[in-house]
Amino acid sequence: MKKHFSPVSVVICCMMICGCNHVEENPFFSDFQTPYGTPDFSRIKTEHYEPAFLKGIEVQNAEIANIADNPEAPTFENTINALDNSGQLLNRVSLTFFALTEADTDDNMAALEEKFAPMLSEQNDNIYQNMKLYQRVKLIKQQADEGTIALSTEQTRLLKKFYDSFVRSGAALDPQAQTRLREINKELSSLSTSFGNHILNENNAFKLILTDKGDLTGLPEWVVTGAAEEAKAAGQEGKWMFTLQESSRLPFLQYSAKRDLRKQLYLAYINRGNNNDANDNKEVIKRIITLRVEKAKLLGFDCYSNYVLDQCMAKNEKAVMDFLNNLWGYSLQNARKEAAELQAIMDREGNSQKLEGWDWWYYAEKLRQEKYNLNEDEIKPYFSLENVQKGLFHVVNRLYGIQMKPIDDVPVYEPDVKTYRVEDADGSLLGIFYADYFPRAGKRGGAWMSIFREQKGPQRPLVYNVASFTKPAGDIPPLLTLDEVETLFHEFGHALHGLLTKCNYFATAGTNVARDFVELPSQIMEHWAIEPDVLKHYAVHYKTGEAIPDSLIQKIQNLSTFNQGFNTTELLAASLLDMYLHNVTSADELGNDIMAFEKAKMNQLGLIPQIAPRYRVTYFNHIVGSGYAAGYYSYLWAEVLDADAFEAFKQHGIFDQATATAFRKQVLECGDSDDPMTLYRNFRGAEPNNEALLRNRGLK
Repeated sequence: MKKHFSPVSVVICCMMICGCNHVEENPFFSDFQTPYGTPDFSRIKTEHYEPAFLKGIEVQNAEIANIADNPEAPTFENTINALDNSGQLLNRVSLTFFALTEADTDDNMAALEEKFAPMLSEQNDNIYQNMKLYQRVKLIKQQADEGTIALSTEQTRLLKKFYDSFVRSGAALDPQAQTRLREINKELSSLSTSFGNHILNENNAFKLILTDKGDLTGLPEWVVTGAAEEAKAAGQEGKWMFTLQESSRLPFLQYSAKRDLRKQLYLAYINRGNNNDANDNKEVIKRIITLRVEKAKLLGFDCYSNYVLDQCMAKNEKAVMDFLNNLWGYSLQNARKEAAELQAIMDREGNSQKLEGWDWWYYAEKLRQEKYNLNEDEIKPYFSLENVQKGLFHVVNRLYGIQMKPIDDVPVYEPDVKTYRVEDADGSLLGIFYADYFPRAGKRGGAWMSIFREQKGPQRPLVYNVASFTKPAGDIPPLLTLDEVETLFHEFGHALHGLLTKCNYFATAGTNVARDFVELPSQIMEHWAIEPDVLKHYAVHYKTGEAIPDSLIQKIQNLSTFNQGFNTTELLAASLLDMYLHNVTSADELGNDIMAFEKAKMNQLGLIPQIAPRYRVTYFNHIVGSGYAAGYYSYLWAEVLDADAFEAFKQHGIFDQATATAFRKQVLECGDSDDPMTLYRNFRGAEPNNEALLRNRGLK
């Protein structure tokens, strides 16, 4: 996942305010005095944020006033490029702070983020509702449309982004409507922060603590050892603790023979934000959707999805719904077949009960062993984090000549975080990469990529990946599941998009692209993770040092379409739920009970009860705090692109240099310097279709 921290890529704003008596020592007030200009976490303290944010706002306001009040005629340089350069201090503190609120937060930071988020929403509105500034941008846009000024393709793209940002922020509205839009944006920023904090609180609050060894029946040694380490860290030595973190939750659901405990863990996970307590999100998400509908209508759209999609490849909700509904038929049919197979195993075992959601992973593991003679425990020893990383770095070196060199002179915010100097084939600096891979109480769930600094011209980016993989336990190193291996490759695909960018402006650089295009570079990287030639290079048993045998590689290949009915259906259900929420043209369509709305829509689809949407409305943070509102479909939309693009590599060889160079030059380096479909056609020679996706998932 690519984290988007702001509705406008140019003004990246998330705020923390607190006291500071030592303004002169604030590390944010000048470029960081560190190797490569990285954030100086050795000096940054909580009390530095308030003066840094306030100074950043003050400086940017002065910059905006200078642009708006410039007596010279508007030009691309004195208006558009000047806008692109504004807010450097504010961006510096925002990117640093928001990275920590996602990956290493605490109660004080969460409270301050929630308290002051509206201030930054107001700052964004102050810029994009500045009428003098809007008129300058509008004039340049008219001149460009008339052909009276000559701009490059990237400059034309940047101008359009700024112009659209003004219009979509209400610059063309009357004063009364602008005032209401400001109120909506402020409230949305507060609600979004509350929503995310509630989910984090729910994740941290649940702990399944076991004291009886009999309750560990079915769990592999590595799962038991990890649970003992978790319990010890929580002051429960001699016990075993399981949490809602994916690296803890999924192995328990997959292997535990204790059905009642599986049910307890599963229900705790799917009911996050739905427990009628201080962390309940039902009214929060309902209010968010209500305000989004009102915002869309103020700006001339019938629903929020069309407001969002107007800036995406899909363009409108009909295109997305047609796309998703077409896939749904294939997906649901396969999911029903899989459910019947799992029920048959339960019946053969003499279990007279009906298959439920908390049974799926457990019996799917049994089916995997039955059909493919393969279980996760058999392959996991070959996927130590260190070796998988070596395999990943080997792949990007062979494709693009990139060298990943560990460094220890860059300050980090947590000891677990590792840093790398990323060099091109000629030894030149591409950027700095941070890897933060282990769960902690202050880290939100999931995996993502973002930046501490964007690329522009000669300035190279500072990029990070965050995930929550299985921790090392005792003498066992961190061992990844196959899904975690693919996640590691996926997020580094985003990182490559950020690291290889060669753009001339902040707002067009790196991953600042259409939401339904941003997942292409990440998802295509997943294909290399289980290619036989790649597996032979990195999949080495952590104890014996032996390479993974061909027999296991063949089993992994055979497994590629296993359980895809389930995987695709839960993903599609969430994508459709996102669209249903944002397709409403009136808050009345939501009804009084948001959970009843969700249930009705899933029943309408015919979703089988053993499968829940990958994200339910009360913990669907992708569509609240991560920029995927009316955009969760983009994972599948981009999979059409990545499946088609990888076929080009398969046709010529997965490490074919001509194909790799074309993908780098025509996609990865281009950021948002041109229309995304134009970039794709430049690489592939044609537009893609769904066939490769359906084949890859075994749905057709």
